[in-house]
Amino acid sequence: MADQTSDPTSSAALVSVSSPTAPKKENTSPVDSKLTELSESRAELLIRIQNLKQDLQSWRGKLDTQVKVYREELSGLKKTLNLEVEQLREEFKDLKTTLNQQQDDVSASLKSLATR
Repeated sequence: MADQTSDPTSSAALVSVSSPTAPKKENTSPVDSKLTELSESRAELLIRIQNLKQDLQSWRGKLDTQVKVYREELSGLKKTLNLEVEQLREEFKDLKTTLNQQQDDVSASLKSLATR
């Protein structure tokens, strides 16, 4: 009878040992589905990253083009401004010369009137 009690114990031990293996097989399908889900998610993220990289490259290209256009415009405006400033300097120089000449003429006229 002692053998019979040891037999059920050993049978119970075998059942408890074999029981965890059975749920592991059942758990592999949720693990597999989770791995598949993660793989799909990873693939989607990689696609999104590639799209973002392409968008960034496109944006940089457009920005570089826009910066180039603005620099050309600024360069043109700078040249125009420098020409206008130079013209104004010349006009002020001519105006100063004219005013000095008129002042000299007025001084000479006043001297001639004073001597009469």
